[in-house]
Amino acid sequence: MIPYLLEALQCLLTLSLAPGLIGLVRLLKARLQGRRGPPAWQPYRDLAKLLDKERVVSTQASWIFHATPHLVFASTLVVSLLVPLVAAPLPFDRAGDLIVVVYLLLLGTFFLALAGLDTASPFGGMGASREMTIAALAEPTIALAIFGMGAGAGSTNLGEIVARTLAHPEATLSPGHLMAFAALFIVMLAECGRLPVDNPATHLELTMIHEAMILEYSGPSLALLEWAAHMKFFLFLSLLSNLVCPWGVAVELSPRSLALAVLALAGKLVVLAVAVTVLETRLAKLRLFRVPELLGVSFILALLAITSSFLVR
Repeated sequence: MIPYLLEALQCLLTLSLAPGLIGLVRLLKARLQGRRGPPAWQPYRDLAKLLDKERVVSTQASWIFHATPHLVFASTLVVSLLVPLVAAPLPFDRAGDLIVVVYLLLLGTFFLALAGLDTASPFGGMGASREMTIAALAEPTIALAIFGMGAGAGSTNLGEIVARTLAHPEATLSPGHLMAFAALFIVMLAECGRLPVDNPATHLELTMIHEAMILEYSGPSLALLEWAAHMKFFLFLSLLSNLVCPWGVAVELSPRSLALAVLALAGKLVVLAVAVTVLETRLAKLRLFRVPELLGVSFILALLAITSSFLVR
């Protein structure tokens, strides 16, 4: 019974902490730019305001437009059951592994691109085209990078990879792990719409990617999509921290271990949030046609990580 309660705890952590993580990044970014910035809890206010607003729907919209926010939100929330956040292994690890996680994330991206095309908006179609171009390069890189980490564990199960890394901590300093971390970090920037791939703080039609696809949404539907984007960022940073540096993840289900796991997760997320903030402050947005070059570098790093996992034992 306790393991299933931990699965529910992971869902609650993802739902409750994801907006706060985005708020922390925005606050730190504003301070580094010499601005006061919004408080860290501002995303919670924004979500509450959107949930209370009226929804306006285009007359061209079909069932795809209406169903997409719920599908994107649900698929992202299911991923939180499969990613080891505070403990490993957990019961649902047997139901899904790396392949399931990658395709659940791709499912949300696919329907979001369809919704961008569904309303006959030129900006939605432009954003959908750009998003699928990025996804075609990013999703294989995610799989290859985690395959590289899982080669030593002999499994594609994320919980098994974490448990194996905890049993052999020297593996975290191997070339394969470091290259896989770099590949995942670059892909995280692309998948979550962060600089230098996309600028989440702008609505300039000629440059936006993610925002172009959700331009026609409003009210509760927009709240679900924004919340799902916050959770996706949270889960990617959790993957980066717990797969590459799994210390703190509970392997025994005691209250003390679980409390330490939650604190360790929060600390690692803050460190990665600071790293993302500094990177976004120092880098400008890439031109659209330069983005495949950046993602190509991440793909090569992921391939080298797999090669290294077989050559370096």
